[in-house]
Amino acid sequence: MTTDTNSSRPPAILFMGDMVIVARQLRLITEAHRRGYAPLLVVTPDTDPGELAACRADAAHPLSLLADVVNVAEPKVDLVVPAVQPLLRRYDVRGVLCIGDLFVEPVGMVAACLNLPGAGAGASRTSRNKLLQRTTVPHLSPDFRVVTPGEREGFPVDGISFPVVVKPVGRFSSLGVRQVKNPEDLPAILATYPEDETVLVESRVVGPEFSVEALTQNGEVIWAGVTGKATNESTGVFFTEMGHTSPARLPEEDVRALLDANAEVLRRIGFGDGITHAEFRLSEGRAVLMEVATRLPGDGITFLWHLATGQPLEPVMIDLALGEPASYPAPRRRAYQVYLEHPYGSLLDVTSTGAPVSWVSVDNDWPVFEPVAGDAPPRDHAVLVTQRPGAVLGPQTDSEARSVSVIFDAPLDAPADGLADEYTAAVTIRVADAAPAEDGATESGAGRALADAGSRS
Repeated sequence: MTTDTNSSRPPAILFMGDMVIVARQLRLITEAHRRGYAPLLVVTPDTDPGELAACRADAAHPLSLLADVVNVAEPKVDLVVPAVQPLLRRYDVRGVLCIGDLFVEPVGMVAACLNLPGAGAGASRTSRNKLLQRTTVPHLSPDFRVVTPGEREGFPVDGISFPVVVKPVGRFSSLGVRQVKNPEDLPAILATYPEDETVLVESRVVGPEFSVEALTQNGEVIWAGVTGKATNESTGVFFTEMGHTSPARLPEEDVRALLDANAEVLRRIGFGDGITHAEFRLSEGRAVLMEVATRLPGDGITFLWHLATGQPLEPVMIDLALGEPASYPAPRRRAYQVYLEHPYGSLLDVTSTGAPVSWVSVDNDWPVFEPVAGDAPPRDHAVLVTQRPGAVLGPQTDSEARSVSVIFDAPLDAPADGLADEYTAAVTIRVADAAPAEDGATESGAGRALADAGSRS
């Protein structure tokens, strides 16, 4: 890394991500400021300028610490690189960090151009395209076929074993992912994708799903942990994540299979420095890659690892971006996020007789999580509402369609099924009926408990 130590420009860290994700990881902003770096932010029109201005004007909000903000029409390299030139002239940028999926490739490219620690230009590009990932590590991938827009009509199904999963090559958050059980149903599903979108048709991998979060420095993994998943795939054609467990409950040989596969993926894509989030399925003891992302994990997973280890991830992410020595501890507890099933209709209110309710999309802030001792009793920490009042709740077809979750933790060896039932049962979701009932509203308590996601113990 090359740093201009004689520069008269103020040292800075350049963040890229829209407010909905930045609000979840505000500790990155406060940590940069605490260390004496000016926090800079690049956003797209998905960030409401009025809301961002209000947060920056509120001295009590961490976004008031932002030294500068740049807007780009789209998170594309050809738009981001010109847009940040004024920042590069005014500030001595010492680190570049991605907050969320959309800016993965621009962050990797800008860091590479500035000779700063980062994923690397190639790894950043590969992590935004599932076809590139399949091509890079075919031995860790499902059997797949590529379907370009021009090949959809009359796409041959010979040699393909059903059921299959159809995936857009460049989307995220399970958007556009569909399960197809029969060959005769495939043409209609392929016809639903935009005319310019390439998709994969993959063999349906049977087995529990996991993610591996890893911290890497100079190409060496310095810490990695396995998170168990639960999805709603058993009830339909979608693959929406409905629960996370960090660390997953797994035999040691399964943990090792996942960690070894993850390390090989990172090596093959040439990942350099930072945090990664890769998703796998375990099928007959073999780790099969679903996708790898050169960014922090989504949902509340960073907070689950904070509760599990007792230390937040954001300061380590800053260390890695700056090229400073970094480490992270082993988990001492097990932490859970469970999404609730919700009634259909316009969201009116969410109440809880247990942990406090946080409307994170309204407040543009997430609660502060306080870790407890490893042997402390189980504790529910928060009820998170990721929709706004008035949002229409319906089928949870992807991550953006979910509404309410509960975060809790317990000692590593404590059973969790009863805890999930207890903590989710304390939550009530109230909606206005799409087809109004007599009083115009319906209520829903807890959905199915999904906390021990991916358990194989």
